[in-house]
Amino acid sequence: MATINTNMAANIATNAMTRNERSMSQTMERLSTGVRINSAKDDAAGLAISSKMTSQIRGLNQGVRNANDAISMLQVAEGAMKGVTDMMQRMRELAVQAVSDSNTSSDRSALNSEFQALGAEIARIGGNTQWNGTNILDGAATSGAQSFQIGANASQTISHTFATIGKNSSTVSQTVTQAAVASTHEQLNTLTLSGTADGDVVTGTINGQAFAITLTDHDASSGGFTSTVAAHEGTGSMTVAKTGATTLTFESSADGIAFTIDNLRVGNGIGAAVGGYDLTTSTLANSAITNISAQITSVDSSRASTGATMSRLEYAADNLTNVAQNSAAARSRIMDADYAAETTELARTQIIQQAATAMLAQANQSQQAVLALLM
Repeated sequence: MATINTNMAANIATNAMTRNERSMSQTMERLSTGVRINSAKDDAAGLAISSKMTSQIRGLNQGVRNANDAISMLQVAEGAMKGVTDMMQRMRELAVQAVSDSNTSSDRSALNSEFQALGAEIARIGGNTQWNGTNILDGAATSGAQSFQIGANASQTISHTFATIGKNSSTVSQTVTQAAVASTHEQLNTLTLSGTADGDVVTGTINGQAFAITLTDHDASSGGFTSTVAAHEGTGSMTVAKTGATTLTFESSADGIAFTIDNLRVGNGIGAAVGGYDLTTSTLANSAITNISAQITSVDSSRASTGATMSRLEYAADNLTNVAQNSAAARSRIMDADYAAETTELARTQIIQQAATAMLAQANQSQQAVLALLM
């Protein structure tokens, strides 16, 4: 049937060109961007899967950076503790030397000067070692277990508890009252503290002899502990008891002993503990040896824990890197354009486009045959 209002051949060619243009445009877009899925219509399921993979990959990569930051933080702490260990080894050496009675009182005084200076430096290191502006060894900002996010999802953490080397000691805000115990003629001193907390170490001297008391059960309203500290030669010992939320009582152990409490300061951690001893007598030097040995063991244990956590973080970072790499490869298979396939598709659509254009021209030309019937 010869018609001119409806040119079916031209319509067919036009529709074929439209579909081919759509396919060619999509192929050219993929080749231009390098991405197979440029919009949800290209592959709705693939887009959803790749988006979740992207979240995982970016989270994993950030986890690697977090792990490396945590390693750096721990390295700072461990380096500071190494210095503390070295100083305490020297302090113990001084104490061993001071025990010997081959030393005169002036010799022990000279040894004690270095001993006290090293103790003050340990406290300073504890109060001033920082990472990113935060003190990490003073037992304040990093008290308790610290969590490092090393995964792509919530609660994927590694925890570490930093050692409390201590903070700089400060003078205790206190009121000291003194009274005699009528029944035994013993002297009783009551020390009322404020601004202190559990774990703080109160240091001072009793008749010139250094002592250190660690506060425990500090917030209780009644007694939480008792402790005995040696007094100066010839004065026996003092019993120290916690009798209230902020109250310490010092009581002599024998009749007729008078004593004076001086140089009261408060600190915390290892720095305060080692600061409560001196080397002015052989007895005190012996006590210092025992105390310093215990503190060396404590720091070494913390260093070992820190080293173990650093090793764990390194393995975790390596694993995260590997997982991120494999996840990226998986996402690539979904998202990235296959240039071999796409260039082949482009060549196909371009050939078809040219052929369809030629056929449309032929279809339009075929209508000219109707004119022959009219002549």
